[in-house]
Amino acid sequence: ECFMILSWVTYGILVLLILFGGKFAFGRGKFNDDFLSLEATKCLRGLAAIGVILHHISQEGAFQKVRELSPFVNAGFYFVAIFFFCSGFGLIKSLKSKPNYFDGFLKNRVLKTIVVPFYVCVLIYGIYKLIIGVKMPVAHWITNLLGLTLMNDYAWYPIVLAILYIAFYFIFKYVKNRKLCFALMFLVIFAQGVFFAVTGHFAWWAGEQNWWLQPNGWANAQWWMHQKIMWFFGEWWVNSSIAFFIGMIYANFEEKIVAWFKKCYWMKLVALLVLWMTFNFISGMAQWKLGYWSEYSGKGPGVFNKFVCYLSQLPQVTFFVLFVFTTMMKFYSVNPITKFFGNVSYETYMMNLMALELFRFLLYKNQNGRNMPFYNAGNYNLAIYAVAVLAGTVLLGLMYRFLNNQAKKLIK
Repeated sequence: ECFMILSWVTYGILVLLILFGGKFAFGRGKFNDDFLSLEATKCLRGLAAIGVILHHISQEGAFQKVRELSPFVNAGFYFVAIFFFCSGFGLIKSLKSKPNYFDGFLKNRVLKTIVVPFYVCVLIYGIYKLIIGVKMPVAHWITNLLGLTLMNDYAWYPIVLAILYIAFYFIFKYVKNRKLCFALMFLVIFAQGVFFAVTGHFAWWAGEQNWWLQPNGWANAQWWMHQKIMWFFGEWWVNSSIAFFIGMIYANFEEKIVAWFKKCYWMKLVALLVLWMTFNFISGMAQWKLGYWSEYSGKGPGVFNKFVCYLSQLPQVTFFVLFVFTTMMKFYSVNPITKFFGNVSYETYMMNLMALELFRFLLYKNQNGRNMPFYNAGNYNLAIYAVAVLAGTVLLGLMYRFLNNQAKKLIK
């Protein structure tokens, strides 16, 4: 069979998307002064949105078995880091440029932009689960509808974003010392990482020691004890949000930072790349030797292991976003495709899980009561699945956007 064709075609398309509409600043001392413009960052978010979709597709068992799109399997936090950076950057830029910025902030930036779309998503996925016959305890349905647990597993991002926005509002509105404001924002983000390290991936504390390793451990566990149930049950909740803080710092000191990078630009860009790759290696080693999923080592919840892995990812994410935005000083691209995905990046993110599930019949067949991957000649069914998921995600995202806009009209 002809393996990896899908991967290489995908890589080629992504390279073309990056180059299409590219704006180069050739020559010594020449830079793109608009590399942090709304248009440039929107197109970057569009690329990140496509990356998130490919990340989720690559995590399907059928893809992992033949290693199609394998570079995307563990790269999701990088793409989400770009969203966090842009959000943090935008808040500080708006705070510095708009008088009375906090007037109506909670209503317009939190309620209308995050909370309402979150609960519209809850209702969409709730109806979807009812239609396909998902069985859940009544209490689980209630907590899902309330948003205390996740109806949509990918909906952790708006929860974290809402927490950061609310923290930003109260800290920057009521604390006059700006240095203290930034320190407190860092502590809010860091506290979330610590909280995950303690809580882990499931309710390890709700039973006898290592109950989840027992033969019938999961079968005897209550529904709320399982994985991906409670808030912050997973490293993906915390390992990229440091980029929000970096975006805030960048916006606050934008002129000084940009001016500093312009001096000996190439040396500093290479230094950022080396630092990113160094901490990428360190983080990889930490996760290999210690691991986020340390509950399965047989030594309890493994809080220390998780915390070390989290600490190793803070500089990894920091130097990644700095490298990306420093690169944009010399090159970035603006084109209709990435701009479109940038406009619907949130919507496609929230609807991606439904598209992944709806088209899984293209990947798996029931064999002896189990859904097992199957491959047509050349793995073309994987390619069809990837295209179907991408198209389905966009269509569902546009539907979701329409419903969001209708719901927002109800709030005056």
